Amino acid sequence: MKNFMRTRWLLALVVAASWVSASAMTVADQDAKALFEARCSLCHPTSRPLSETKTAEGWRQTVMRMKGKAGERISDQEAEIIINYLSEIRGK
Repeated sequence: MKNFMRTRWLLALVVAASWVSASAMTVADQDAKALFEARCSLCHPTSRPLSETKTAEGWRQTVMRMKGKAGERISDQEAEIIINYLSEIRGK
C-alpha cells in the first residue's frame, strides 16, 4: 500500500510538472506568434510567409532580408524570435 501511494504521488508530480511546462511553452508560443503578426504585418499579410516552408537557414535569410527593409522597426532579438517561430511552425 505504501508503494502504491508513493507511485501515485510521483505520477501526480510528473503530471503537474508537464502541465506547467506545457503552459509556459504555450505562453512563449503565443508571444512569438503575436510578435510575428505585429512585425511582419507592417509590410505584408502574414499569410505570405505562412504559405511557405523553409529550412531554419532559409527562414534566417528571409527574416534578415525583411529586417533590412523594415529598418529599426524589428530589433535583432525580435528577428531571432520570429526566425525560431517560423522554423518551428513552417520548417522543413
